[in-house]
Amino acid sequence: MKSIAIVALLLVTGAAGAQELAGTLKKVRETGTLTLGIRETSVPFSYLDEKQNAIGYSIDLCEKVVEAVKAELKMPDLKVRRIPVVSQTRIPLVANGTVDLECGSTTNTLTRQKQVDFSHVTFIGGTRLLVKTKSGIKDVEDLKGRTISVSQGTTNERAIKALSDKLNLGIKVLNVKDHGEGFMVLESGRVEANVSDDIQLLGLRSKARNPADYMVTGRLLSYEPFGLMLRRNDADFKLVVNRTLSGLMRSGEIEKIYAKWFEPLGAPLSPMLRTAFEIQALPE
Repeated sequence: MKSIAIVALLLVTGAAGAQELAGTLKKVRETGTLTLGIRETSVPFSYLDEKQNAIGYSIDLCEKVVEAVKAELKMPDLKVRRIPVVSQTRIPLVANGTVDLECGSTTNTLTRQKQVDFSHVTFIGGTRLLVKTKSGIKDVEDLKGRTISVSQGTTNERAIKALSDKLNLGIKVLNVKDHGEGFMVLESGRVEANVSDDIQLLGLRSKARNPADYMVTGRLLSYEPFGLMLRRNDADFKLVVNRTLSGLMRSGEIEKIYAKWFEPLGAPLSPMLRTAFEIQALPE
């Protein structure tokens, strides 16, 4: 009887070890390709350099995940495909399986979690205003009756519209497809403010021909915790993503990656984000 029990235990152990892949990991194994969603103008998270290569903070984090997936699947030659996404397309493309991991600047909200899932928090920001320095605009109340640009389908859009209604400001909204277009219409004078996450506004300002002509102003109008976006109900892939991020947080490497992209913009690591990294630095 004892030998039968040992054999049974070995069979159960073997079955567990041979558990089949599911979800994204299964898809990646079968296709030999992991698909990343990238943003083209989301400085400093994900944007294109002079050679049209995607670079940025979120891109660096996703590259760490790619290496982890290669190790998990024992596929060192795994191909990586990069698909541009914008505010309106990023969630549908993740939800329908076109994009496996979005490497951009997407806020994790409970409403969005009905459609997609998110990694650990990778950044914390808030909605503010980018205006021309000589505009005289200091805060949201100064926008009464004026026109602003904001990316359609963003939490920033919801925040500014809700505040306009609450304060009876009558702000006129020009929806744009991405951060680059939002700045372009401000530069041309079509709008008097571009509304987005504070750090991305600093990134846009840094890329302007004359950065001193623009300023990021006003109080924070929302709380924006960013994460890498992936499909819902995909626990195995989410574990690979979060294990990678937790490792970077435990070692302190994520702080070096952060400094590389944010300190040139004058945005050192905030106490709140440092605490978030410490909390999410889960042990193996």
